[in-house]
Amino acid sequence: MRKAIPNTLTLLNLFCGCIAVIFTVKDDFVIAAIFVFLGIFFDFFDGFAARKLNVQSELGLQLDSLADVVTSGVVPGLIMFKLLEITHSSWDAFNVMPFLGLSITLASAYRLAKFNIDEEQQNYFKGLPTPANALLILSLPLIMEYQNNDIINGIILNKWFLLAVIVFSCYILNASVKLFALKFKNFGFADNVVRYVFLILSLVLIIVLQFAAIPLIILLYISLSILNNFTSN
Repeated sequence: MRKAIPNTLTLLNLFCGCIAVIFTVKDDFVIAAIFVFLGIFFDFFDGFAARKLNVQSELGLQLDSLADVVTSGVVPGLIMFKLLEITHSSWDAFNVMPFLGLSITLASAYRLAKFNIDEEQQNYFKGLPTPANALLILSLPLIMEYQNNDIINGIILNKWFLLAVIVFSCYILNASVKLFALKFKNFGFADNVVRYVFLILSLVLIIVLQFAAIPLIILLYISLSILNNFTSN
């Protein structure tokens, strides 16, 4: 019975991802984002439950990645497809640019496959985790929906900006950059300075900037990780 709990949470992640795909296709990015957030929530707690119940398994590892491919791979790829589609006043079958958004899905799948066979990533990540990258992409339509600033909207719907985001996303997903994990072995400040600084600054950014804080938080996470790598060597 205990073994079924983590896998059930993983399947709930996949279920949420499938629903998010449906709403993305229907151009309802807000509902899609809600289900991606729920999927990421289940994704966090399936691993947590497996460790606490001591029922980690190879099946669970593979199932987790398969669920993440949908929730944190297919959905952000489709979101980017839709955003690139919006940048063109008319769409036809010969316009290949929107399909470049699916590069994010491919890069996410490749990143997850590498993660499954990499035994080093216990206390840190190599490259940006797919859920964090999904939040980065999903933040773009949410910023447009809830903050509705003409200047910001103009930037987000600029095809060159979106292409730059795709390139950055595909690169950082699979870069050999060590990024710290938010795993606390203890709660001492000295042993977790970078984590506490990140969490405090992230909270301030969210309070001040709301959804516009998400891209800045991702950049902050990467920057603090690089700085931490230099100071710890």
